[in-house]
Amino acid sequence: MRQAMEVLRTEAEAILKMADRMDARFAEMVEMICRSTGRLIVGGIGKSGLIGKKIVATLNSTGTRSVFLHPVEAMHGDLGLVCPDDIFLALSNSGETEELNVLLPSIRAAGCRVIAFTGNPDSTLARQSDIAIDVGVEREASSIGAPTASSTAMLAMGDALAVVLTDRKHFKTSDFKRFHPGGALGRRLSSRVGEIMLTGDVVPVLFKGATMEEAVGEINRVGMGVTFVLRSDRTLSGIITDGDIRRAVAERLPIFDLALEQMMTKNPKTVAPDSPTYDALNLMEQHQITVLPVTDSGGRVQGILHLHDILGKGEFKFNGR
Repeated sequence: MRQAMEVLRTEAEAILKMADRMDARFAEMVEMICRSTGRLIVGGIGKSGLIGKKIVATLNSTGTRSVFLHPVEAMHGDLGLVCPDDIFLALSNSGETEELNVLLPSIRAAGCRVIAFTGNPDSTLARQSDIAIDVGVEREASSIGAPTASSTAMLAMGDALAVVLTDRKHFKTSDFKRFHPGGALGRRLSSRVGEIMLTGDVVPVLFKGATMEEAVGEINRVGMGVTFVLRSDRTLSGIITDGDIRRAVAERLPIFDLALEQMMTKNPKTVAPDSPTYDALNLMEQHQITVLPVTDSGGRVQGILHLHDILGKGEFKFNGR
């Protein structure tokens, strides 16, 4: 426990000291990136490379187009993705990473400007860069010198850059949500069915005694491929889907001469308005269905839940199909 607390303190102190020595070069870096019409290409080897991939992910999700370029792969063909309008962000704590420093002349030859995150402002990498940001730490949290505090400091500087760029580019919460459909899905799954179900005239319903011609018309009216069949007290009697109609046509049945009761599925699967949306999704997955009637405790229809309303139109598959 004591050792773990010391690791956390060491890494926290490294970040705070890095914040204390930040200077105008950070602002110059932000201006350079904001003026660029290209991408921010991030490169690094080993632990720095892993940090670079995370920085790229954060930048992309907050409005700054970025890509990770592995220095070794770059020297074997991937350098072709570098354009003159791009900026190259090189990550190396020592600043003497051979694979990275060997690459820089080719990066510059492509017309790309260079920014460095390095723990050694006097290093080869720093001297070859347009802007060098000092991310050095006094000591690692590991007794054997494994990258710990240094990689944390580099990651924190990447986060600082992403957040400042977010504000400078006026990147809004709505933009962030647009780039995170998975996050939106998470919010929908944590909701209750009643919060996302459709109600009112968009719910396709017929009462017992209606004709099959009326059933087809109701299915077409709403466009969900289904209609509910209700009793006079609005309790659910059954459900007719366009699949039921297609199968009947394939069997050459005289569908317009049939009663609703002959076509409908009785006692269909239902869900309650206060049920978790996640449970409704599991029910759909289990029974390979895309629509659920939403009923109260008395069996009266309250609304309709479509798989599109949970996952987003065009985004769903059952079992990968």
